[in-house]
Amino acid sequence: MNSLSYNPARDFTPAVAASAAGRRILVVDDSRVQRKILVSQIARSGYRVAEAGSAEEALATCRTDPPDLVISDWMMPGMSGLDFCKALRAMNADAYVYFILLTSKSETAEVAMGLDVGADDFLTKPVSGDELRARIAAGERILRVERELKDKNRLLTSALDELQGLYDSINRDLLEARKLQQSLVRERFRSFPGADVALLLRPSGHVGGDLVGVFQINENRIGVFSIDVSGHGITSALMTARLAGFLSGTTPEQNLALVQAGDGYGARAPDELASLLNRIVLRELQTETYFTLAYADIDLVSGRTAIVQAGHPHPAVLRAGGGVEFVGSGGYPIGLIEGATYQTAEITLNPGDRLFLMSDGITELPDASGAELGQEGLRAMMGDIRGCTGQGFLDALMQRLDTLSEGDFADDVSGALIEFSGGAAG
Repeated sequence: MNSLSYNPARDFTPAVAASAAGRRILVVDDSRVQRKILVSQIARSGYRVAEAGSAEEALATCRTDPPDLVISDWMMPGMSGLDFCKALRAMNADAYVYFILLTSKSETAEVAMGLDVGADDFLTKPVSGDELRARIAAGERILRVERELKDKNRLLTSALDELQGLYDSINRDLLEARKLQQSLVRERFRSFPGADVALLLRPSGHVGGDLVGVFQINENRIGVFSIDVSGHGITSALMTARLAGFLSGTTPEQNLALVQAGDGYGARAPDELASLLNRIVLRELQTETYFTLAYADIDLVSGRTAIVQAGHPHPAVLRAGGGVEFVGSGGYPIGLIEGATYQTAEITLNPGDRLFLMSDGITELPDASGAELGQEGLRAMMGDIRGCTGQGFLDALMQRLDTLSEGDFADDVSGALIEFSGGAAG
């Protein structure tokens, strides 16, 4: 019979009493005497104690009323303590049960076997009362940490569920915002007497800061623009919506590029348009957001084209003969520097020539090694697909960009392709 010492003054300290309150311990041993000794000793320390005379009985108890801690003999008739531990772990109880095996085995291999099946600790017979209390206290600490982690995980799960709900709501709003932003470019292809215009707009996220468009100045002239607002989020998207109103083709009276000319409209010089937009952004919109711009005023009869380039990549001209030229005079972004001045560059498009205005999402697109496409890479790419026209040209370009970047577009991609044929009525 095992001897257990007991000291009431030592067992009922406030710390032990507080720790023991509410804990339930199950003692499993086929020896009735051994069970009573253990039960008595544990109960005096303030714990609620249950007992079982076999592993089978203990397992049934655990199914209906799981304890916090189990102290089980290893060697018992029928199901052993080891098998009981294995079956208990297989139950997947809601709360973790700390398991202490009572054994006379002290060999390393035997102890390892117990740990493998899920035992947390061991007590070697004969059991010392001090050691019993120490092992239970150790189990208490483990259970306390486990419960605290479980409570924190529960709170974390609740918070994550709430965040997921908010994310889903925001995601739905952003998807609707994407549709609205895409609607700013109502037509991706327009045909005019003397030229066809195809537009490309692909944001890197739900919404983006790029905008492309075309509007008719008069029967012989069109304006085509490509804009890249700093950033890629909601602020940038709202800015593009505002700029779309400034360069609207459906409400010419609000289009800042147009000026009244008798019964119709003429157009500001491209450099004057850039200066006007710069003043409006800095003085009226009062935002830290700025944007780059490439704007072309194209005569559909003569092919004379006036271009302003405000911080935007140099527009590319794919000549009918296959050569690619980059044009434009550079310039500061709009909304960045008070009083910035801009210059208009002039070129002539001949029948069969194509003018391409693009955002830096194309020219600065990195490959797998981090090297940017650049002007020379774009020149080669445009030369490769010169047999394609209109939207097919832009689709072929996007396929090559997608291959280059392996589908990872960190920036918005946009462009406007003008294919000049000439022949518009004067």
